[in-house]
Amino acid sequence: MLNKYPMWKNVMVICIIAVGFFYAIPNLYSEDYAVQVVGTRGAEVTVATQSAVNDVLTSKNITVKRSELENGQLLVRVMDGDQQLLAKEAIADALGDKYTVALNLAPATPEWLEAMGGSPMKLGLDLRGGVHFLMEVKMGEAVRKMVESKMADFRTDLRGERIRYAGIRESAKGIEIKFRDADNLAKAERFLKSRGNDMVFTDSSSDGNYYLIANLSETYLKQVKEEALQQNITTIRNRVNELGVAEPVVQRQGAERIIVELPGVQDTARAKEILGATASIEFHMVDEKADAAAIASGRISANAKIYDRRQGGQVALYKEVMLSGTHIQGAQPSFDEYSRPQVSINLDSKGGSIFSNVTKDNIGKPMATLFIEYKDNGAKNPDGSIKLERIEEVISVATIQARLGRNFVITGLDHSEAQNLALLLRAGALIAPVVIVEERTIGPSLGAQNIQNGMEAMIWGMAVVLIFMLVYYRAFGLIANLALTANLVMVVGVMSMIPGAVLTLPGIAGMVLTVGMAVDGNVLIYERIREELRNGRSVQQAIHEGYGNAFSTIADANITTFMTALILFAVGTGAVKGFAVTLMIGIATSMFTAIVGTRAIVNAVWGGKRVKKLSI
Repeated sequence: MLNKYPMWKNVMVICIIAVGFFYAIPNLYSEDYAVQVVGTRGAEVTVATQSAVNDVLTSKNITVKRSELENGQLLVRVMDGDQQLLAKEAIADALGDKYTVALNLAPATPEWLEAMGGSPMKLGLDLRGGVHFLMEVKMGEAVRKMVESKMADFRTDLRGERIRYAGIRESAKGIEIKFRDADNLAKAERFLKSRGNDMVFTDSSSDGNYYLIANLSETYLKQVKEEALQQNITTIRNRVNELGVAEPVVQRQGAERIIVELPGVQDTARAKEILGATASIEFHMVDEKADAAAIASGRISANAKIYDRRQGGQVALYKEVMLSGTHIQGAQPSFDEYSRPQVSINLDSKGGSIFSNVTKDNIGKPMATLFIEYKDNGAKNPDGSIKLERIEEVISVATIQARLGRNFVITGLDHSEAQNLALLLRAGALIAPVVIVEERTIGPSLGAQNIQNGMEAMIWGMAVVLIFMLVYYRAFGLIANLALTANLVMVVGVMSMIPGAVLTLPGIAGMVLTVGMAVDGNVLIYERIREELRNGRSVQQAIHEGYGNAFSTIADANITTFMTALILFAVGTGAVKGFAVTLMIGIATSMFTAIVGTRAIVNAVWGGKRVKKLSI
């Protein structure tokens, strides 16, 4: 029978639309003003912390709607924005600097709806407010570190193979290894080439001077830069988690840049301090042969370098890094028996093994902790980028009394330095320093205004379309309007269901565009039905031919648009991705509602019946 859906297809249509409506329901509930508390400096948020916070707020006459402790984070919901600000100040004063207290907006979705997986759409930075950073990774420093590592490896490997060399240093040509004769140079070249293809070796001997020049291969250089970028992204994500930001965005842009968006964060100084900090530590053995006179005159070993001490004076350290901060697994600020600040360090298994062997072989010898930091000195590079100054200072020198393992402490810091160093080491050290090349702060009031403007545009656009369809296509226009409404609700529902989907201001523009595009399919179908009726077809045949013949045209148009949106999503960033996601979802749902949804209603009303005239 023409124009009749089987029962299973009608049930499928109803179920799909019902699921879309269900997951869209949480967006009807407003958000609660909330304060989020996270332990970031060795402190943990416990039930006792929750109780203390509730007592503080009660004493300040601040009404607590709900207090939730989950995954080590406390979320306290209050009545309005004024109480939110008062609550943040009261909690910060009561808990001290061991906790991060941040403003937040928490979904007010009922618990029964949350239990069934319902949650509202995630809002982007331009709708919720917050801070946006565009950070650039200084790849030159990552390459420099790798070159230093290779130089240390060359010294160890050549000594292990008993190949005599006169010196290893970095020059304009690359890593320069000097030999006393051609025989040792040839042996070294054969051996080092057999170690892998990540280096390119060139014999640069002349006039009785025997030099072997080593440079990173192009393939390996690209790998080093890619690993530096990925490691920095991971480290920044860890630091964002330490800040306790809800729904942050950390993603790469191009080959050397990282985008960081922190919704709800207004304290940009604190965010910049933690995200851009490049503090790390290295452990070096002290050159005991270099006394004060030798250091003052600069007469020290070629394998050593002079560093300033934080407490004053200078000390000569061997260039070889005994252990770097990359092996640090945990770091907590604490105090020694004399109430002096210190940082308790926990190493990973590999770092513990390295440190154990180093300290075993150097008992009774002094070892120094070198603190490394990069700071903006106000100067610019020739290309206009920010020039960073590398600051190195020795924060402690201690004699190795016994073999150490995975756990030890660092002293020589004041309280604030110990707190920050522990946080940075716990989150991980940046492989290469980063500079903030762009910064934008969006206030919550501007975000609310963007939402209001976007909603007004959508409502007016939809109203015009609904009126036009109702007037021009009459009963069939009413069906198209029902499908259009269902389509919009389904877009919201799908956006709410996808974990990584974020609604931005361009995303709202995509939804407005979807409203206009969604009726295109119905217009094509209805005009084809009108044409078939004018050609003398019966009502049932006209409906059947209208939907059947218009399908290919609708599919072609929507598939090409979908592919364009897919390309936008693949190559775009930030707001462009938000627009592309909304557009792709809108295309998929509009095809379903325009073709399948309206056909189900038309079949239910007119299908299989003797109808002489259609209201179209």
